[in-house]
Amino acid sequence: MNSAQFEIQLIASIVAVACALPGVYLVLRRMAMMSDAISHTVLLGIVIAFFITKSITSPLLLIGAALMGVVTVSLVELLNRTKLVREDAAIGLVFPAIFSIAVILISRFAGDVHLDTDAVLLGELAFAPFNRLRLLGFDVGPEALYTSGGILLLNILFIILFYKELKLATFDPALAAALGFAPAAIHYALMTLVSLTAVGSFDSVGSVLVVAFMIAPPAAAYLLTDRLSRMLIYSALIGIFSAVSGYWLAHWLDASIAGSMATMTGVSFLTVYLFAPERGLIAQARRRQSQRIEFAMTMLTMHIANHIATEEAEAENQVVRLHEHLKWSPQFAMQVVGIAERNGLIEQRHGLLTLTDIGLQRSQQEFSS
Repeated sequence: MNSAQFEIQLIASIVAVACALPGVYLVLRRMAMMSDAISHTVLLGIVIAFFITKSITSPLLLIGAALMGVVTVSLVELLNRTKLVREDAAIGLVFPAIFSIAVILISRFAGDVHLDTDAVLLGELAFAPFNRLRLLGFDVGPEALYTSGGILLLNILFIILFYKELKLATFDPALAAALGFAPAAIHYALMTLVSLTAVGSFDSVGSVLVVAFMIAPPAAAYLLTDRLSRMLIYSALIGIFSAVSGYWLAHWLDASIAGSMATMTGVSFLTVYLFAPERGLIAQARRRQSQRIEFAMTMLTMHIANHIATEEAEAENQVVRLHEHLKWSPQFAMQVVGIAERNGLIEQRHGLLTLTDIGLQRSQQEFSS
């Protein structure tokens, strides 16, 4: 692995963590699509700032992008408060309108400037190692490394300083307002941070990968834990894994680096979605099957207990006829009988089922309840 490959993976990993941290709060607030909206509408802020400064390197472009992110959130909130449209519909109305204005302005007035939609939307990590930062004549590394590192540091400091306020405003904004934590101010500060993170990552990875890093790792982490602190850590780790594995996937396929990394965020989420210990699809299927067997064993003990010492006991409690009385398939009936025997609930003698003391006690508990 050469230095350029290492730098690309390092930049991508830093961007992944920088995006995943605020993304956790977007996922918890059910505002995942807001990241997509902001990552596109900030283009108008960049365009307006460029028209003012006449420079594509001015720091005002970053400020303009951040302010446009806040404007986007404000417009969505304004529409949502009217109760005439839902939040997802409000995002769908605001985001295309602002983005299309930016595209029109670029095509009409900035066609000869390196400020195009492809550069913003797609990005290219392969070029990141070529844009070097020099201090006092010394090469200190890629510019994107310091830009993304600064954004990551800002995000970490913001979350550390306002951890309790963010947590309370995210899970119970009404209580946060009652305690004087100003949830609205925290909300707009978070959206400003999302805007800064998005625009700061454009040049390196593009908005498509920014959205992928901002949503997929937190969504996967949400399936793994209920604790906010762990969710932040898991999101960062999943983001790093997606960045590194995505790079090597692109290297192997000779494909787009950003596209491969976005693909790996999806693969990471799908893996967690299927195999998460508590909330994964397979775990839920096993839990439902276990509950079905547990309920069936309860029905079986009650059925046997209900026919103890009756004339029909011998006919009703025979294994071969059990599926007829309980309306089970023969295979399922034999499965339940086998599990109940292993659990010490029933005994089988010459094809006739009887309850053990444990099974009798269980049936009596069910009857009493």
